[in-house]
Amino acid sequence: MAYGLSRFQFNHLTKHLIWPLVLLIVTSPPALAAQKLIIAFGDSLTAGLGLAQNEAFPARLEAALAARGIAARVENAGVSGDTTAGGRARLGWILGERTPDLVILELGANDALRGLPPEAARDNLAAMLALLKRRRIPVLLAGMLAPPNLGTGYGAAFNCLYPALAQKYAVPLYPFFLDGVAGKPALNQADGLHPTAAGVTVIVKRIMPWVLGALNVTE
Repeated sequence: MAYGLSRFQFNHLTKHLIWPLVLLIVTSPPALAAQKLIIAFGDSLTAGLGLAQNEAFPARLEAALAARGIAARVENAGVSGDTTAGGRARLGWILGERTPDLVILELGANDALRGLPPEAARDNLAAMLALLKRRRIPVLLAGMLAPPNLGTGYGAAFNCLYPALAQKYAVPLYPFFLDGVAGKPALNQADGLHPTAAGVTVIVKRIMPWVLGALNVTE
């Protein structure tokens, strides 16, 4: 036999060493899919103002994805009080050298609440979308609606920003981040602006199809 082994020694080696290794290779489960990185980039609605960390939108979204068997880490990059100008100033720093699988861009509510010029919000959002496009980072744009007390003129100018930007930069648009929650006292905190934990659950459930689509995941 090769290498000076007798037939008996070779058969013994095959039985006790080689075949167990072959069986291990054949029967080993496939490698787990790489964990996806999602950055939830927004204001207090993303940050989870008034909620526990595990009740905030990013944590609830991560848990909902895990329940569907999707390995993902949803990073909470929300800053309470942030405007589109603030987001524009910090987006590059938040990204660093990373290329996440998805950025959920949720900004504009504070611009509207402060009555800031819609044109400024448009320019800031456009700059962020352009940066993400240059970096080839998938993005889901979360739309916002202006409060009705600001008047129909302001509302019309502000509300059309998101569909126009989504079309220009060819990104998916979730029309209204607070859909199903806004104006419902049972789903909002005492300030009437920020969702409760139950409200966040509604947001996650409603936005989930858009998130899965942006990740190119089918259930």
